[in-house]
Amino acid sequence: MLDKEIREPLFDFLEEFYGKIRIFEEKITGLSRTDALGVIDGQLIGFEIKSDHDTYARLQRQTADYDELCDVNYLVIGRSHRKQADQHIPKHWGIICVYEENTCGNKKIVVEIDQIPGVNPNVKLARQLDLLWRPELALLQEWNGMPKYKWQSKAFVREKILERIPEETLKHQITGLLFERDYEELLAQIREVQKTTRPRRRNMSEQRRTIKAVRKKRSAAKKRAGS
Repeated sequence: MLDKEIREPLFDFLEEFYGKIRIFEEKITGLSRTDALGVIDGQLIGFEIKSDHDTYARLQRQTADYDELCDVNYLVIGRSHRKQADQHIPKHWGIICVYEENTCGNKKIVVEIDQIPGVNPNVKLARQLDLLWRPELALLQEWNGMPKYKWQSKAFVREKILERIPEETLKHQITGLLFERDYEELLAQIREVQKTTRPRRRNMSEQRRTIKAVRKKRSAAKKRAGS
């Protein structure tokens, strides 16, 4: 099966298996992209797809990148990989096989868990926090009674959040924000913030130009006085 043929039955299976899950596609982690990132309460779940037409050439790099972001990871494979897939992934990874079955002329897609995953020991909470946008970070600050740090960088704010909020609390809050994420609302909030910050930048530029002009006049006046 091809990658695009695997995704829809996989996502249907995950919604039935987990009950309440939100799935994002193509999220960057390190030098890789997750084929799918599942969000449930308190956990991020990674899914790397290797269709019957894929190789394992990049998998070692991908598993390392997934492990920094996701609490649990699965390798999702076509049936041709079934015999050797477990040799190419860490022991704590799970395996899901998606294949087409033809019985008496009736075709159906089968999704099966071949290997149950363990908890990933290498996940980094800072990498999970990196998924959040600035308005979402602001909500974390508000919920946990933190200063706004309005003019500080995102990196500064993330560092303070990691220092101030207990890990278990933060995990649940991060996954809650991702589960409820509304891209249109977030973009609208960002545009509103830009409206208030851009005039300030223009005013600062005007002030710099004024100061430069005054200095130039003073310099010219000194030259005339000395001649």
